[in-house]
Amino acid sequence: MASERLQKILAHAGVASRRHAEQLIVTGRVKVNGRIVTELGTKADPEVDHIKVDNKRVSGPERHVYLAMNKPRGVVTTASDPEGRETVLDLLKGVKERVYPVGRLDYASEGLLLLTNDGEFANRITSAKNEIPKIYLAKVNGPLTTQQEEEFRAGIMLEGRRTAPAGLRHVRRADAPWYEIRLIEGRQNQIRLMFKHFGRMVEKLKRVKIGFLEMGPLKPGEFRRLTPDEVQRFYRLHEQRNSGTTEEKPHHRGSRAVQ
Repeated sequence: MASERLQKILAHAGVASRRHAEQLIVTGRVKVNGRIVTELGTKADPEVDHIKVDNKRVSGPERHVYLAMNKPRGVVTTASDPEGRETVLDLLKGVKERVYPVGRLDYASEGLLLLTNDGEFANRITSAKNEIPKIYLAKVNGPLTTQQEEEFRAGIMLEGRRTAPAGLRHVRRADAPWYEIRLIEGRQNQIRLMFKHFGRMVEKLKRVKIGFLEMGPLKPGEFRRLTPDEVQRFYRLHEQRNSGTTEEKPHHRGSRAVQ
């Protein structure tokens, strides 16, 4: 087998997503043939070289696993937590394979989360260039003005960089309204920061859809395995977006209202 970049090897082996694998490398947690490697350009051959992460030998996963979970509030989207809080992996009863979250939902947010040990799949879902849309429902402590809504949709400056255009519509008008938000990027705490930019606070935030995949009847803390067809649809979605076509057309009319 030809030599490949370490982060790609780790992702294919199901150790972590490619982005997280890069963090493992630069923080000195990866060894190749007994030597700590911290440069991201380093290549290795998994069939010849001895590759270890945290002193554990890296080998390919027995099989790829793809899960959809309804992440509850108050659970962290990491493999472990230094504060001892419950993690999404603690909820995976009966899953023997080592998986990791695809992207993240913050501690106070809930909703649809994918988990896998397929690093290439995870990379395709989280890569900004693929623009896979994600749909959220947010309860806010006050409505935006019409002008603010237009600015939200067009993109605003956050930490020196403008956000990508976003979808925004009311699903319940009230003193504390609910909005549906459609994003094609995933900066940390982006929705909360965007509303904060306009002086509003997000009281509840729930992701209900990733690409074509809706959360469905999963209750908080429940998960299910993706079907082979769903996995292939995600791969096709990636290929279609890179070829200039799309399976998912931007729209908002079919979204459910919050009761």
